[in-house]
Amino acid sequence: MPGTPFSATVRHEDGGSVIDLVGDIDRNAGDGLTAAYQEATLGRDQGSPVVLSFRDVDYINSTGIAVIVTLLAKARADGRSLRAWGLSPHYQEIFQITRLADFMTLFETEPQALAVS
Repeated sequence: MPGTPFSATVRHEDGGSVIDLVGDIDRNAGDGLTAAYQEATLGRDQGSPVVLSFRDVDYINSTGIAVIVTLLAKARADGRSLRAWGLSPHYQEIFQITRLADFMTLFETEPQALAVS
């Protein structure tokens, strides 16, 4: 059964950049997510966080988790905070189990994720 194609768009907001994720995060999401991260950070202060909006994500498989881990490693190497919001309770639990939540703060709302902390 084919899933929902992945897409990522970038918005620059006060407090950081937001990457709006849509569809399935699987092996096909890698290039699009990397390109969105590059766009989100281009010309932005290193202290400016990147927020991943999972509000419109339908599915994340194990390869998709690996794609997110790769992005997290890139952000950490850049000295940049990577934050997330909009995860369903199921995926919040997955992020806890995989320990992604140890390295990426999860928020309930976008304004919380963008707030300076």
